[in-house]
Amino acid sequence: MGIGQLNAKDTLFCKKITLNCAGRLVLLQQPTVMGILNSTPDSFYAGSRLQGTDQALAQAEKMLQDGATFLDVGGYSTRPGAPEVSEQEELNRVVPIIEALSKAFPEALLSIDTFRARVAEEAVRHGAHIINDVSGGTLDADMFPTAGRLQVPYLLMHMRGTPQNMASQNHYEQGLLEEITSFLAGQVAALRAAGVKDILLDPGFGFAKNVDQNYQLLRRLKELELFELPLLVGLSRKSMTYKPLHVGPEEALTGTIVANTVALLNGADILRVHDVKEAVHTIEIVKKMLTA
Repeated sequence: MGIGQLNAKDTLFCKKITLNCAGRLVLLQQPTVMGILNSTPDSFYAGSRLQGTDQALAQAEKMLQDGATFLDVGGYSTRPGAPEVSEQEELNRVVPIIEALSKAFPEALLSIDTFRARVAEEAVRHGAHIINDVSGGTLDADMFPTAGRLQVPYLLMHMRGTPQNMASQNHYEQGLLEEITSFLAGQVAALRAAGVKDILLDPGFGFAKNVDQNYQLLRRLKELELFELPLLVGLSRKSMTYKPLHVGPEEALTGTIVANTVALLNGADILRVHDVKEAVHTIEIVKKMLTA
């Protein structure tokens, strides 16, 4: 079985998934957690905004102690309608943090959350192991060749448009999951042609999808197992977890836990979250239920 592949006969918690992270073979035998580190002043969840490297180091330490396997560093808010951030500003926000994290926590697996090839390359040069591209390669033509040249795992997400206009890009004539599947299939083929060996998938909850569409996607998430690739879900404190409850993101932890539970039961391998301990506990409870 090749890198990044899973055996169809394996169960949810017995998938044989490997990632090559800078020569380290990472085995994902059961679902795991990616902690979110936002070096942005305008992320949709105020509790995730980090001010400076020291705060990022403290938050990273807590997340690792709570059980995170991956840390995802971003410097460009991709909430709906987020303002444009220059490439240099994004570099200024993320590179010092990644450099500091790689020195303070050399065993941590670091992901760079960016759709820009140059930012991805600089981040990898300073210690990042994974590229997390919310645009799925649609916003920078150099991204796939860069990922192939760097030989790092690439997290492919489905999105339409840009963070500035994606909220209006949620009409799917051929069907929501059908169009997501078609997009992912085409991009996976392009990534492989570019020499990228390890590919992870993210269906892009909240990106060019309204609340109802997010729940349709969550209900049918297991259908994405046809790719036989690791599946990451980013549901943490997004509008789908709080709008039905008529609260805000600060009160969305309960909704996040429930949504993550459903995602795990439908094939999720990595939970990308703000609240690591709660996600780790969610995985343990679901695992207990499935193995009792």
